[in-house]
Amino acid sequence: MPRGEGRKPVWLMPRNARAAAVLALVLPVLSGPAQAQYGFDRRGGDYMSFVVRNGDPTVCAARCERDARCRAWSFSFPRTAQPSATCWLKNRVPPRNADSCCVSGVRGAGVITPREGTTEYSIDRVGGDYRSIELPPDPSAAHCKAACEADGRCRAFTYLRPGYAGPSARCYLKDRITRPRYNPCCISGVVR
Repeated sequence: MPRGEGRKPVWLMPRNARAAAVLALVLPVLSGPAQAQYGFDRRGGDYMSFVVRNGDPTVCAARCERDARCRAWSFSFPRTAQPSATCWLKNRVPPRNADSCCVSGVRGAGVITPREGTTEYSIDRVGGDYRSIELPPDPSAAHCKAACEADGRCRAFTYLRPGYAGPSARCYLKDRITRPRYNPCCISGVVR
């Protein structure tokens, strides 16, 4: 570039070039970091699968990060797609499909648990149990929460997903609020 000739100011660029320059500045701010998505599966592109013994989807995400072939991953909770928690690594990025069985993400995506009002995903509240109920699988824990809300003694609940401590899902009603602990086995909440 000859001396004295630098980049043109944005307002002197052609319209298409202005739009591209503005988009290049704004897009990184708007998009933020990629996140894994609870309640979604990515079907296809599998080149490897393995059992995740501790049932934690972060193991699946970390394995994808360490494998150069991996572009995306899907994790299924126990007793959904397989008897055990399972991770599928993918050599492409298939479209996501809504499915409560799974957590999925693309390489570079951290696993962020969702927050829906007072419902606490991947949280176990240990202790305070006065009653437990066997329930059919319920990825939202809505039935467990409803049981707690209907019982005047209940202050908090923990829904234990099937496959973590037995073949069935269980709902634990609690007469006191205990400290929340990260554990992918469970969905908890405080109601009073």
